[in-house]
Amino acid sequence: MQIHVVKSKIHRVKVTGADLNYIGSITIDEDLMEAANIVEGEKVQIVNNNNGERLETYVIPGPRNTGEITLNGAAARKVAKGDILIIISYGIMDMEEARNFKPSLVFPDEETNLLK
Repeated sequence: MQIHVVKSKIHRVKVTGADLNYIGSITIDEDLMEAANIVEGEKVQIVNNNNGERLETYVIPGPRNTGEITLNGAAARKVAKGDILIIISYGIMDMEEARNFKPSLVFPDEETNLLK
């Protein structure tokens, strides 16, 4: 049997932008992506702490060391600039692998979204 487990989490980042007219996705500072072991195009779940919204989209890299967290396309309607998000990706693995797996957890500075 295989199960879904948390692979990566970026905890409590602030939305820096929302671009309704973009094709879709979430733009994440590439430094945060690397620290969380998230790759371009990876599916992520977005949890908005301010309004309770949850959505899924895919990741595109943003400029390094900027703290950029921008929701694009329809997802832009689910956030406001300044909202606090948790970004989660999941992996599929067998039970034995899941028991020993350790996710990549990132806790950036809550004001700047930069790595501490």
